[in-house]
Amino acid sequence: MAQIFAYITHKDGVADDSALELVAAAKKIDAGAAATAIVTGSGATLDTVCNDMAASFGEVWKVDNDALAYPNAEVIRKMLVALLPADALVLLPHDTFGMDLGPGLAIKLESAFGADVVDIEGLDGTTLKLVRQEFGGVVSTHVDCDCGAGAVLNIRPGAVAADESKAAGGQVVDKSGDAGDLSAGRKFLEIVAAETGDVDITKEDVLVSIGRGIEDEENIEIAQELADAMGAVVSCSRPIVDAKWLEKSRQVGTSGQTVKPKVYIAAGISGSFQHMGGLKGNPFIVAINKNPKAPIFQLADVGIEVDILDFLPELTEAIEEL
Repeated sequence: MAQIFAYITHKDGVADDSALELVAAAKKIDAGAAATAIVTGSGATLDTVCNDMAASFGEVWKVDNDALAYPNAEVIRKMLVALLPADALVLLPHDTFGMDLGPGLAIKLESAFGADVVDIEGLDGTTLKLVRQEFGGVVSTHVDCDCGAGAVLNIRPGAVAADESKAAGGQVVDKSGDAGDLSAGRKFLEIVAAETGDVDITKEDVLVSIGRGIEDEENIEIAQELADAMGAVVSCSRPIVDAKWLEKSRQVGTSGQTVKPKVYIAAGISGSFQHMGGLKGNPFIVAINKNPKAPIFQLADVGIEVDILDFLPELTEAIEEL
């Protein structure tokens, strides 16, 4: 069977939460596989990430180069083509960076490509059985992926439960000398920090997040009352920002803020990939939605099928009584 690789994204010496999800995804392909992590970057923090990943992967390939100090998909694509065997199975997180890297990498490797994979049902010979979602998550699509010549799979963050066993005891192998030509037509200029606004939702432990189900700007007060009762903060999905009902700094999602709360109440939110992509860690998710087919129910710890305009005031009253 082909070797499984996982590209690890990291920041300030800490691997992204998706790293341990890729460990679990590799085991869904082959339970006995010792997947190889690829960690790129520059400086002392790179060693920190590599040593941390060695506890979860059978082997860690370290590539240290100044050209990799910022994760430029164009540079990393060239590096991976130089390093990977022809029939490699490559796992990437399906985030903005993974969407930039994955399709072109599959073309360069002349391998299959699976985007936004939410589950892996196993490998039958050279056929990898994948699950994707269509129509905003309403329909699950079962896909047979021929990976005889390898495959690049973008795994949706949060779709696969993280493997936190950290019992691999792998070793770090320095592959910096094999990275090849790392020149690129585009280059990193600067990081522009997003405005935090009146509150910083990235630092909150409890979020009451609202979506289209709130229906009207005046109804946001209902969510605010619940947040006040819980000692929480109100956040939202993109339609609320597009309607200019709340500022951009309150938006959770791939085009908004990335948050890691302990409790996340999703009120009137369908649960699209773009929204859930901004939710990291392992929060306790409470989904409140009157649509029983809303994708958020597949990810929630508790699902409540009800109109939020009726339910939120009752929940606020019950919490205040407690």
